[in-house]
Amino acid sequence: MKALRKNSLLDRCAPQSALRFCLAAFLAVTWTASPLTGAEQGRFAVEQGSGELRITHAGQPVATYVWRDTKVLRPYFKNVHAPGGIQITRNHPPVEGKDAMDHADLHPGIWLAFGDLNGQDFWRNKARAEQERFVEQPVAQANEIGFTVANRYLSTDGKLVCRETCRIRWKAKPEGYLLIWESTFHSDDADFVFGDQEEMGLGVRVATPITVKSGGSMLNSAGGKNEKGTWGKTADWLDYFGAIDGKSVGVMLMPDPANFRPSWFHSRDYGVVVMNPFGRNAFTRGEKSRVVVKRGEKFRLRFGMLLHASPPDKLLDRAAAYQAFLAELRP
Repeated sequence: MKALRKNSLLDRCAPQSALRFCLAAFLAVTWTASPLTGAEQGRFAVEQGSGELRITHAGQPVATYVWRDTKVLRPYFKNVHAPGGIQITRNHPPVEGKDAMDHADLHPGIWLAFGDLNGQDFWRNKARAEQERFVEQPVAQANEIGFTVANRYLSTDGKLVCRETCRIRWKAKPEGYLLIWESTFHSDDADFVFGDQEEMGLGVRVATPITVKSGGSMLNSAGGKNEKGTWGKTADWLDYFGAIDGKSVGVMLMPDPANFRPSWFHSRDYGVVVMNPFGRNAFTRGEKSRVVVKRGEKFRLRFGMLLHASPPDKLLDRAAAYQAFLAELRP
């Protein structure tokens, strides 16, 4: 099993930054690496709230990271935006009369969850993935922001299933905001097992206007289109996109090729996509997948999402965007 690679941005966290973050936890103040002035208006910033972090870039919203919620029992990002302040995920909570109301607490925006982890259901908010602490505090710089958290996975009766170290990076790229989500799972007490379901992996619920049902589209790297051509297929990437406010906007999902297995895409015309390397039987009716992580071993998953927005006459070069994502993964 592969261990976590070092994240150079987060490894540079200074003691002063850690102190300022601790104060923010109590005072809910906003801080950045330096003030937003003049030519530095493109800088990321983060604001600490009660059980959440609100991330902005150039004064516009990017996403809210939530780790304490009475209904959604796992950390997640809600109300995620592409450059220009265009919201790219469904409202959370969904707005009646504007959004489809299905799966309101299961599809909050962007999330990592598993319907079968040691027989426990973390997808449907039965078992709980609970953030214990920030391992590396949020650091905001001109074109990126990152943080690392320690989570524990608890069964419905409160027993520890495993622990997770989750490293998050947002980067402002010419093609959009790139989110890199890296999670490493381990247990010093016992083995644990990832099962086989459609509902396993890193998912996104896109904004209502760009769903296929509302006129949007899906396209994968093999040329497959919409649910019929992409569901249950492996691919280098899948882009879910449509038109909002006169711009072509979307979210491009990209599993790390170094993951233990390629991901199948659980992609639905109503607006959800999940990168799932576990659902071999669920998607292909092949041999049932059972991924055992031995006590003391580390098991890593890493995924990317590109939140993009562009004028209709300057569409995203998806092949180039994928290569740029791969370049970010190189040590």
